[in-house]
Amino acid sequence: MALQEYKCPCCAGAIEFNAYAQKLKCPYCETEFEISALQQYYQDVETDGNDDMNWETQQDTWRPGETDGMRVYTCQSCGGEIIADETTGATHCPYCDNPVVMSGQFSGAMRPEYVIPFKLDKEAAKKGLRDHLLNKKFLPRVFKDDNHIDEVKGVYVPFWLFDSDAEGGARYRATRRHSHTEGNYRVTETEHFHVYREGRIRFENVSIDGSSKMPDDLMESIEPFNFAEAVPFQTAYLAGYLADKYDVTSDQTMERANTRVRKSIDEQFRSTVTGYDSVTSEGSNIRLQNAKAKYALYPVWVLTTSWNGQNYLFGMNGQTGKFVGNLPCDKTLYRNAFLKVFAIAAVIVYGLGWLFGRG
Repeated sequence: MALQEYKCPCCAGAIEFNAYAQKLKCPYCETEFEISALQQYYQDVETDGNDDMNWETQQDTWRPGETDGMRVYTCQSCGGEIIADETTGATHCPYCDNPVVMSGQFSGAMRPEYVIPFKLDKEAAKKGLRDHLLNKKFLPRVFKDDNHIDEVKGVYVPFWLFDSDAEGGARYRATRRHSHTEGNYRVTETEHFHVYREGRIRFENVSIDGSSKMPDDLMESIEPFNFAEAVPFQTAYLAGYLADKYDVTSDQTMERANTRVRKSIDEQFRSTVTGYDSVTSEGSNIRLQNAKAKYALYPVWVLTTSWNGQNYLFGMNGQTGKFVGNLPCDKTLYRNAFLKVFAIAAVIVYGLGWLFGRG
């Protein structure tokens, strides 16, 4: 029967049993290990990456006659499909600002289970945008035009919400250093530790947007939404607003949900590893139980602006008022301001030179 060869976790050297210490000892870095501790370490290593992170999507279908008054409008530029009631006339795509045309009666997609109704109206959205643009001296004038600000649109954005109990473990390599003086030398000793954490965490409503037209970073920036204010979906909540028809399925968003879950678990475990000079993550394993995904609509005020051939998208959380969006810089305004400051500085320097020259 072949004997298992143990490698030193610190330097990867072959470990030997030391008769005097009655422990396994590395002859290269002289680190000692309890036999049971090293066996547990290798068992933990074998489980690294054995994640079980599959989700079940809850299905809900439209009630008979529920979609009779709903129409689908298709953007001829970006291909986005917008849902609105049949009274909506000609409109523009909330994502690229190009005209959209009615393509038929709405049908086919899953019915949302929940909706968070808009709490902030259009006037609040316009004020949020004005506040966002306030004191931006080098902002192109088109962004400050009141007529342009009137174009802000209320859109229900599709979200997949993931709930699960997660359990698992994580391994960390940690060090602790001690220094002392021996004669003319400063000696630093480094202790190496292998730290293991294990636990169970409940996740609720891990939200991933289901629209490819809405940038993921923008949607994550206007979070969080308070799901406690969500209500069972009814088409009445869509009256006066647009709704984005999801084009990213729950299966396609699962990896992003898993990434957020892994990050949260690592942050929780990592926060308990204290008292060391350095901590490095080595591996982990996560298992999900009762993992389910549900479909909901979240309220967002959207404004799209084109300037110098580029589109700029702004978003405001229609529940909390959080406003985000990147702003361009008008280089002409910036250059003129710089030249003005430079001219003033030159006059001051000349004046001081003339004054002290006379003295």
